[in-house]
Amino acid sequence: MSFLDRVRECNAHDFAKFLPFFVDGVRVGWIGQGFARRLAQFGDVFDIASDSVSMAARLSTPAARTAAMAEIVDALAAEGRVTGVRGELYPVSTSFAANPVLQMERAAVPLFGVRAYGIHVNGYVRRGAETLMWVAERAADKQTFPGQLDQIVAGGQPVGLGLAENLVKECAEEASIPASLAAKAVPVGAVTYCCEVDGGLRPDVLFCYDLELPESFEPKNSDGEVAAFHLWPMERVMHVVASTREFKFNCNLVAIDFFIRHGFLAPEHPDYLALLHALHP
Repeated sequence: MSFLDRVRECNAHDFAKFLPFFVDGVRVGWIGQGFARRLAQFGDVFDIASDSVSMAARLSTPAARTAAMAEIVDALAAEGRVTGVRGELYPVSTSFAANPVLQMERAAVPLFGVRAYGIHVNGYVRRGAETLMWVAERAADKQTFPGQLDQIVAGGQPVGLGLAENLVKECAEEASIPASLAAKAVPVGAVTYCCEVDGGLRPDVLFCYDLELPESFEPKNSDGEVAAFHLWPMERVMHVVASTREFKFNCNLVAIDFFIRHGFLAPEHPDYLALLHALHP
């Protein structure tokens, strides 16, 4: 296994299995052909064609679409097709800056192949010439990817919060990082990926931040989503990323991006250019 394997795993998909999902005449997602057949039973909300799925034209406002989608998600959750409902709404739009055409439950987003956004914070410590990284171990009872490794702080980008606000909130909840320290996090770009998951598609964007932490700081979880934090030398983090699947799949991309930007993964590496291209297509 290798760094490039981790990136390829995050980009394994076959668009031939999916139909474009249109709202108000613009494509906002991808829907699996099997799931499209289920949606055909909601004929007042979706128009199903041989080559596309569209939200009904009668739903002409974001509010009407949001209400209709909420009813659909409730029905799908009742039959077990949507699991882990959190009551957290994500925007559905053509780009991060565009106004949402509707809002939908986070847990249903992959089924509709809608692009989701998140924030991931690389928390690291300098100890003399050595750099160490804080690694979070997700709780065993967490709804998604229980027990896997993660960045010190990571979270989805919901409706109603700016990126900076969300970063401060997530830092407080996940690692008890005070707002004054969280504000020192440096935005360093984003990584993108597109992978198939459980009959759906995740064409997502992760905004990356670097936060250098004082050696005296020790993260503590406050929302029950993290079982433990580990402070590892960078060599160990790199080995685990390259050689195992212990990290949550998309967290690998954020870590690899960090390795490249900080010179731990050098241009002489045989996959260097391929990694750059894959992380930032």
